Amino acid sequence: MRRVVITGMGIYSCIGTNLDSVRQSLYDGVSGIGIDPSRKEMGFRSLLTGIVPLPDVKAELNRHQRALMPEEALYAYCATKEALTNAKLTPEDIEKEDVGLIYGNDSTAQAVIEGVDRMRLVNDTTLCGLGTTFKSMNSTVTMNLGCIFHLKGINMTISSACSSGSHSIGLGTMLIRNGMQDMIVVGGAQETNSYAVGAFDGTYAFSVRMNEPTKASRPFDKNRDGLVPSGGAATIVLEEYEHAVKRGADILGEVIGWGFSANGDHISAPNVEGPEKSIRNCISNAGIDIKEIGYINAHATSTPLGDSCEAKALHNIFGDIKVPVTSTKSMTGHEMWMSGTSDVIYSMLMMQNGFIAPNLNFEEPDEDSANLYIPNRRLDKHFNMFLANSFGFGGTNSTLIIKNINTSLNIPEKSLPL
Repeated sequence: MRRVVITGMGIYSCIGTNLDSVRQSLYDGVSGIGIDPSRKEMGFRSLLTGIVPLPDVKAELNRHQRALMPEEALYAYCATKEALTNAKLTPEDIEKEDVGLIYGNDSTAQAVIEGVDRMRLVNDTTLCGLGTTFKSMNSTVTMNLGCIFHLKGINMTISSACSSGSHSIGLGTMLIRNGMQDMIVVGGAQETNSYAVGAFDGTYAFSVRMNEPTKASRPFDKNRDGLVPSGGAATIVLEEYEHAVKRGADILGEVIGWGFSANGDHISAPNVEGPEKSIRNCISNAGIDIKEIGYINAHATSTPLGDSCEAKALHNIFGDIKVPVTSTKSMTGHEMWMSGTSDVIYSMLMMQNGFIAPNLNFEEPDEDSANLYIPNRRLDKHFNMFLANSFGFGGTNSTLIIKNINTSLNIPEKSLPL
């Protein structure tokens, strides 16, 4: 079976709009969560959100291209541009290859609402504009990125709720392992506008700790009261190992395991069995001893039931093996369709630079999180393998294991103490 490696990464998130700024935020334990006052006028219970700046791409994309791209596609463009540069792939390189594209996305709320509003206003479908069609399709990200970057391999959107970004990596890995592609761009994107999350707010899913925004997302903490929505985009370049070596690419890590499962019961309430099965399947697929895993990036979104179920699943598998477990969502909020890819990038940056970012706001464990080793301050610790969980509505679960095969470290200069 062919080996699958990571040769490029790109990120656009609330804790930084490129790899360097995100690495520093992780190292310093910086939160990207703030308040969106406009949500009050819309009747939101919670005004909390990850603050993601809308990119200005006028100098890079022409008017026609921009007219076809909703918010999440703009984020994905920025992340993918950085990932391709990070992978040292030029337009000429891409032209010679059948580079694939698999991206996670599960909503285009703003584009759909604005298109319908325009239709109702003018009572003439011909005045809606071509942009409405391509902005409002769930495959908008892959359609736009494929055309902009001239990617000619597989082109597919994965819609599996909050596991979408993780499943994109898993499916890309499977295609490369089986010889159907040599290189695939994978990732996940999430719109951050109010329309995208209004219904979630109405289900009491969000934290209402608005007097202290940076303390609102508190995965595994006993006093957590809900998640904080966020978004942006994250992109990874996957490549067959020999192909990467032949072109002289820098190999950042190797995808050695992918596992998945479905809960098969409640559409929104999580359970323990599904996540546990996904994790066990991933470990089996990787063919490793769990003692080799040096870090776990938990899905933990700061919801009371979800975090407890994941903590139980992890404890059932790891028992007394005290692997450091944190959720980077304590800094970013829940990046939803993007999170399965961004969590991998965050973990990769930590593994490359010899530290584990803190699980912010973890002040008091509950009976389940007390069984895990959850550091609430940065650990300056080297590790060579990590596991990342992603679970979503409908009971869809995905787990990845990534290994470092580049033993050189790039430890950042010491910053101010946390």
